[in-house]
Amino acid sequence: MIRGPTLAPLLWFPAAALAAQRPSQHASVTQQIGSTQVTIVYNRPSARGRTLFGKDGVVAWGRVWCPGADAASTIAVSTDVTIGGQPLAAGKYSIWAIPGPDEWTLIFSRAADVFHVPYPGESKDALRLKVKPQAGPFMESLAYYFPAVDGDRALLNLHWGETVVQVPLAAR
Repeated sequence: MIRGPTLAPLLWFPAAALAAQRPSQHASVTQQIGSTQVTIVYNRPSARGRTLFGKDGVVAWGRVWCPGADAASTIAVSTDVTIGGQPLAAGKYSIWAIPGPDEWTLIFSRAADVFHVPYPGESKDALRLKVKPQAGPFMESLAYYFPAVDGDRALLNLHWGETVVQVPLAAR
């Protein structure tokens, strides 16, 4: 029997090389809130000395932005929840934001498995809510995390640079 070279190294190398070259690393966070599981999947862009928000920033004020990189960041909730006091049905959603210096609009879109640009449009929105950004310690790479969890309630933070956007979540 004649055997040729195996294709396995050729198939493995490009994927491994591509993953090693990504400047935005893949991340996920899962939190149990009462009987609800919340999972956020995203890629973590880094500040790398850049101005992050504002007129001269990576993210311009007043424009729709996907807080993450590459594929759109997603949030999956296993049961119905309230986010910022508003209802959100169980399911998977992409996360979008319209940042401003004094107020952000967070958007949860039913178009879940999409690239981080372009924004899928208002017709796909499941929820929009207004939140106030806060100052926080410098965070080099974008992060989603739960700084407080108590019974059926939690706080979810989106944190990049010195900007923290915090949203209360509650299992229903």
